[in-house]
Amino acid sequence: MDYSEYGKLKKQLSFNLQEESAIRSLNIKPDAFLPVLFSFKFGGDWSFKTRDLEALAVKEKITHYNEDRKEGYTLERVTLLVNPQLMSTHGRVLRLEKCGNKKEREMVERPYRVELQAEDIILAELNPGTMEIVLKRIDGPLFFEGPAAYGVSHEIEHLEGLETSGKYLWEFKYRLE
Repeated sequence: MDYSEYGKLKKQLSFNLQEESAIRSLNIKPDAFLPVLFSFKFGGDWSFKTRDLEALAVKEKITHYNEDRKEGYTLERVTLLVNPQLMSTHGRVLRLEKCGNKKEREMVERPYRVELQAEDIILAELNPGTMEIVLKRIDGPLFFEGPAAYGVSHEIEHLEGLETSGKYLWEFKYRLE
């Protein structure tokens, strides 16, 4: 192993120890934190279910940009909901999406706004500007709209063992103007 690989491995192990320490400090089941870890490492929204636990993480991206300095960063806000309950949905949006379980994108219907409550809610903010991940407990209920609401709706389906299907992209028709 060359020195650069060794240094990278040391940093990864150190990061993993920090994750383990954070999970212990939050006093939650380690499995409950998996959707957050997957969101950080692979991107997107994630859910996880066992006999005793349901957890979902929804990611929102918020760009902070300073017009004068012509620079900024995109904060990733990941909200973890442990044993979430969908309280209400509002509106209807048709959209194309692709689930990791499927090969093609489909047009599905999602709510525009959702309201959720959960046994435990943890907000994780990954800040490339400071290179920190800040974790804090927050109280519900929470409201998500737009892309975050679509993600919540999709992950709730996974937790409930449901699968929405819709029209495929190849069912659309081109129209030139």
